[in-house]
Amino acid sequence: MSSLPTLPGDDIRQIMWRYSDRYDLQMAVQSARQVARTTVARLVAEGERNNHEWNDKKNELLQSYDASGLTNLYMDPEQGGFIEGPKNMAMALVAFEISWVDAGAATCSLANNLALAPIHERGTREQVEYYMGKASLMDGGTPWRGAFALTEPLPFVGVDTGVLSGKIRIAEWEEGKEPIIDVEKRGRFITNMDFANFVTAAVDSDDERIKGSCMITLEEGDEGTYDRGAPTLKLVHQLSSTRDPVFRLKVPASRIIGGYEVVDGVIVPKYQHSDVIAAVFHRTRIPVGLMTSAKLLSAIEPVIRYQRQRFRGGDSSEGTPRFDMGLQMNEDVTHRLIDVWVTGEAGSSLGFAAAREADQFDPIEKQKDQYCEEQGLTGRKQFMAIRKKEAEVIEYLEQLYAPESEKDADRIAELESDILVKFALGDARANILNPGTKLWNTGYGATMMREAVTLMGGYGTTEDCPGFLGQKWMDAQLEATYEGPEAVQRRHLTLGVTSKIFRKEYSLMIAELERISAEQPDLGTKALASAMKLWEFTLDHLQQSSDANGKKLYHNKRQGVTFPFMDTLCWLIASRYFALDIVELKEKGPLNPVLAENLEAYISFYEKLSKVQIARTVGEVIRSCGEIVFGYATEETEGIDQFRELQKQAEESVIGFKLAKEQAAEALVGVMIPEALDYPA
Repeated sequence: MSSLPTLPGDDIRQIMWRYSDRYDLQMAVQSARQVARTTVARLVAEGERNNHEWNDKKNELLQSYDASGLTNLYMDPEQGGFIEGPKNMAMALVAFEISWVDAGAATCSLANNLALAPIHERGTREQVEYYMGKASLMDGGTPWRGAFALTEPLPFVGVDTGVLSGKIRIAEWEEGKEPIIDVEKRGRFITNMDFANFVTAAVDSDDERIKGSCMITLEEGDEGTYDRGAPTLKLVHQLSSTRDPVFRLKVPASRIIGGYEVVDGVIVPKYQHSDVIAAVFHRTRIPVGLMTSAKLLSAIEPVIRYQRQRFRGGDSSEGTPRFDMGLQMNEDVTHRLIDVWVTGEAGSSLGFAAAREADQFDPIEKQKDQYCEEQGLTGRKQFMAIRKKEAEVIEYLEQLYAPESEKDADRIAELESDILVKFALGDARANILNPGTKLWNTGYGATMMREAVTLMGGYGTTEDCPGFLGQKWMDAQLEATYEGPEAVQRRHLTLGVTSKIFRKEYSLMIAELERISAEQPDLGTKALASAMKLWEFTLDHLQQSSDANGKKLYHNKRQGVTFPFMDTLCWLIASRYFALDIVELKEKGPLNPVLAENLEAYISFYEKLSKVQIARTVGEVIRSCGEIVFGYATEETEGIDQFRELQKQAEESVIGFKLAKEQAAEALVGVMIPEALDYPA
């Protein structure tokens, strides 16, 4: 294969992640990169991660976000922002760029958007205008900054989003006047609390005159106690402010996010807190997953530099293999670095695919809400109306995946005009992509971040390690708990994979991969299709089978079965999106004159990486599915022979794939890197 000239740059990434035609996103990336590799890198290098308190130096982060325009990233143009339409891809790219240097600083940037998200997604028009305006830089001055306070079952952190000890009661309700509400809320691990001017808090009713739960906004000037609390003694993400606040405040009922109505003397919030969280967390898991993927890709350059320089000195001299290649004379270190690299690539492909899908889904969800409100569809009626569209969604999918010559444009347009059809498809996809991104990127990504650190030897666990790899490894452990720990994501996936819509699209994905393989065999997608078939058979088997005690295998309480099985699905979807990104590069790369000279080398390298990722995925599927199927089998278990045949096909599908890893490692040895990192150590 031809050697890899340099590490992939923006021209490659913009094509693979589908924003080469989005100047606004490219500018957001450049703004975030400038902040990350100057202000953020300097704070880390100067040791500001070594204390828990928020201080004047850390406050420079907020000032740099204001100056770069990142504070207004979440805003629409009329509110002072610079990006029209949904912002999921923008926030994902910014989180990725800042996390390339330090994820705590990225969290600091994103936390304000998370505080605004409940208002943006479910607030009344007045609430949206007021808080988005206050948080904007449009009118000059210092913008308001927010915090998001969800669960607080002390001493645990975010274990169950349904557990609320925050309570609300009626404090005053005079005839003809707006009710005044008493709010008691204790927060745990709440980001931005050192400087938050407002908080969006989840609370439950402790008064028969208020129905259910809701989310409500609290402001620092409200009557009562707005105690920012003690700093959380974190070992990680020290460039974000985290405290355990306490609130005892009186606020008007108009602060209930989404508004309320009074029914028979009872305040009924329009949205329960779970409704708001569902709308928010559908999206905000994505940037967190990408934060870990950014770490892995950021590790490639410093590890290569370390490997090449490790044996310099002593008797070595320039021009000798020992001097020029260092540790890279040995296969072990390059093969392990390829594993780190491909994990970062596949995680990024999965995460940015989820972000693009979320951008498409946002307006569809709003149109669905408007339609259902007009039609009087609420609760179960809405659920049933959407469920009745399953057959049409499946037909729509068949049209979308059909070869161009077989598509019926008129029928596609007709199906797309039905907002419930488009919503049902987008919702089914989000139920897989969003928790899948969060689970695989941060879970397996944290494991591979440890691998990156070990490749630096003892240097990896020092404070001055190039690329801050030791800190990034530690940070990854926290990211695995953000937006719900692994158990939450696995539970979400367990429900999502039983959808008829997902099952149909899954089968269409398999056929698509086989078509790609016929045209581009070097990607290895036929092997991935074989693994997907084995996983699909296993899902059917689990849903139809019981163990020796007669208990169903696929059940929400059988987490020893379903949870590892969901991990395996994440391997499959990450590999698929990585392969599709390479297809995109092969199709669109020739149109970029900057890439013309070296495009073939990049494509060849990425094809090798695709085979590396797919080979590992096939192995994970064979191992995990085999453990489950055989581990619960009895002599009477049906389908074992068919499983064995599919298992055999998957094993044989990766014949020769190890050679691809060797070739990728050889290309890595020859890649040119800058003389020094572009941010301080």
